Amino acid sequence: MSVDQTQDIAGGDQEATATVETTAATAAASYPVAPGYRLNVRSGPGTGYSVVRVLSEGAEVRINCQTPGTRVSGPYGTSNIWDNIGSGQYVSDTYVRTGSDGYVAARC
Repeated sequence: MSVDQTQDIAGGDQEATATVETTAATAAASYPVAPGYRLNVRSGPGTGYSVVRVLSEGAEVRINCQTPGTRVSGPYGTSNIWDNIGSGQYVSDTYVRTGSDGYVAARC
């Protein structure tokens, strides 16, 4: 999706109009999983949900949105934030290096 914006540029006695096209970001940011860990991907935001797959060491994830869930301690602290990385796929944010202790994406 793109949005056209019109901007007036003043330059001495002349006035010009510039059109700028802005493209909306369609892809979520990608973040690395903590080094040395294979990470369980669960069907919901908590340790009580079933494991749907396991990410290999060195994996990166794209966070679609984040939601509160089971409190977990991991290599990046203790938190109840869970990252949605796909339909019915959640990982604990404490195993993902986002550079923040809080939310970095919209809430689910």
